[in-house]
Amino acid sequence: MEKTITSDLKPTKKFNWKDFLLNNAISIILLLLLIVIVAIEPGFLNIINFRNILSQASTRMIFALGVGGIIIAKGTDLSLGRQVGLAAVISASLMQTTGYAYRIYPNLPRLPIIVPVLVVIAITVLLSAINGFVVSKLKVDPFVATLGMQVIAFGITSIYFDRPPYGAQPIGGLDKAFQEFAQASFNIFGLPIPHLIVYAMVVIIIIWVLWNKTRFGKNMYAVGGNIEAATVSGVNVFKALMLTYMLAGVLYGLGGALEAARIGSATNRTGEGYELDAIAACIVGGLSFNGGVGTVPGIIFGTLIFMVITYGLNFIGINPYLQYIVKGLIIIIAVAIDSRKYNKR
Repeated sequence: MEKTITSDLKPTKKFNWKDFLLNNAISIILLLLLIVIVAIEPGFLNIINFRNILSQASTRMIFALGVGGIIIAKGTDLSLGRQVGLAAVISASLMQTTGYAYRIYPNLPRLPIIVPVLVVIAITVLLSAINGFVVSKLKVDPFVATLGMQVIAFGITSIYFDRPPYGAQPIGGLDKAFQEFAQASFNIFGLPIPHLIVYAMVVIIIIWVLWNKTRFGKNMYAVGGNIEAATVSGVNVFKALMLTYMLAGVLYGLGGALEAARIGSATNRTGEGYELDAIAACIVGGLSFNGGVGTVPGIIFGTLIFMVITYGLNFIGINPYLQYIVKGLIIIIAVAIDSRKYNKR
C-alpha cells in the first residue's frame, strides 16, 4: 500500500521589487538626494554640521511628536506653527534682561525660567483644547478647525507683538540664562552635546511611554484606526481627542519657548511654516493620514532625514524658494504612497 507524503511547507512568497520600491520610494528618494548633496559638497559630512542638525532637529522633533499624535488620531493641526510663534513671542517678552532699553515690561522683575515656560504652555494648551473641542464635539473637520485657529493665533501674536511704546520690532535682549537654557552644551568625551538634544530625548521617552504603555495611547490609536469600533468598545472618543490635542499643546508651548531661547529673539513671524515641516516629517516617518498608524521612532527618523535634507540644500547653496518646491514634492509623494498603501489594504 502506497503512502501519500504531504508537505507542511508553505509556498514562499516571491519578493516583489515593484511593491518594495513603491513602499519605500520616499526613503529612497531622500537617500539619493543626500548622496547628491554629499557628492557636490563632501565637506557636508562633518561632526559640526551634524551637531547643528541635531540641535535644530531637537525642537522640530518636539513639534512633530505633538502633531504626530493628532495625525494618528486621524486629524491634523495647521495651527502648530502659529501656536509655537505665540509661545516664542510671549516667553521672549517675559525673559528680557532687566537693563534692556526696549524691554516690553520695564518693571517686571527677573523671572525664573520655569515661569514663562509654564505660562506659554498654559496658553497653547488652551488653544489646542479649543481645537480638540471643535473637532470632537462640534464635528468640524480638523483641517478647517485648525486652519481657523492658525489665523486666530497669528492675530493674537501680531497684536501682542505690535504694541506701544516700541511697536513691531524683534523681541531681543533676552536674559543670558534663558538663552543658555537652549544654546548651552555639555561635553561627553570631548564632544559638545547641546542641551536641546537632552530635552528632546526626555520628551521622546515620555511620549513613547504615553503612546505605548498607557490607556490614553491605546485609545488614541483606537480612535484613529476606527472611531466607530472604538466607540462600541467603550472608548470615550471625546476625552481621547481632547487629551491628544492638549498634549500637543504642551509640546507646542515647550518647543516655542525653547525656539525663542535657541534663536535669541522672536517676532510674529517665528514659527511660520513649522506645521508643514512637522507634518511632512511625520508622513515621511510612516504615519498615515488615514489614522491609527505611526510610531515615535518613525517620527524621529522623519524629522532627522527632513532636517538633514533641508540643512544640506542650504549647505550647497540651493535657492531657498526652490527648497519649498522640493519639500512640496516630498509631501505629495509621501501622501500618495500612504494613500496607495491604504487603498491596497
